[in-house]
Amino acid sequence: MKPALLCHGPYTGRFAPSPTGPLHAGSLVAALASWLDARAHGGCWLVRMEDVDPPRCVPGADHEILRQLDALGLVPDAPPQWQSRRGALYAAALERLIEAGSSYPCACTRQQIAAAAAALGRPPARHEELVYPGSCRPERGGLRGQTPRAWRLRLPDDATVHWADRRLGTQSQDVAAVVGDFVLKRGDGLWAYQLAVVVDDADQGVSHVVRGADLADNTPRQVLLQRALGLPTPSYLHTPLVMAASGEKLSKQHGATPLEVSDPLAALRAAAAVLELHVDAAQRPDWLAAATWAWAARWTNGA
Repeated sequence: MKPALLCHGPYTGRFAPSPTGPLHAGSLVAALASWLDARAHGGCWLVRMEDVDPPRCVPGADHEILRQLDALGLVPDAPPQWQSRRGALYAAALERLIEAGSSYPCACTRQQIAAAAAALGRPPARHEELVYPGSCRPERGGLRGQTPRAWRLRLPDDATVHWADRRLGTQSQDVAAVVGDFVLKRGDGLWAYQLAVVVDDADQGVSHVVRGADLADNTPRQVLLQRALGLPTPSYLHTPLVMAASGEKLSKQHGATPLEVSDPLAALRAAAAVLELHVDAAQRPDWLAAATWAWAARWTNGA
């Protein structure tokens, strides 16, 4: 896959929100961190709307997010892109995986997966992800005459991924034990997040991913998919999360309200505090410049 090369140079970062609503305090932390990292490296910063799941998206939220970013001075270096317009790229990637024997159709429902896991003595705990046991793998009988519902990535025999996060340090996950062969195209015909983000990052030449720590456990799946497609693996940094009063990650489901940008400096300072950056400047351009310097002092060594 040849990158689209929206930017030139050794560093390209991105902020990729899902337009399920306006930015809130938690999503601004990831946006600011990714912008600062790009600026600290003298690189390029992109914005990509991850609207691959239309039923969850709120009409107009994408443009409201862009308006909020503009008010904060976080302006992308190339026109924003929307995943909903990039289906041909995902289809081509899936076809490559199918031809290589790295993807196969699956007919299993969620209930069937739960029953198969229970039969193997691995019933999921409450709120835990169902581990797919490979029921529809060709060597286990395939679809057995059932109608395919989804396409899955066939994990390699050794699916343990070791990776280094710039903030969290050395990480490891056995994807087979935690997730199993995961979905690339869903039963409703929509593209799965894992495939879309891997294809988009490679196509846009993203070299550094800075995002919230809630997405860290997605990284091993994305690394395996990058390897299966012969794509480079970016550098990763997962930022601290803003927590709601309930102790859950701040989100629209847990008390997040739309970010108020009438006072951009107040919003930026609050996000910087979560990132443990303490910057004193009275004007937004000066504050952003000082914050970039502070970020560079902490995070650019060897990154």
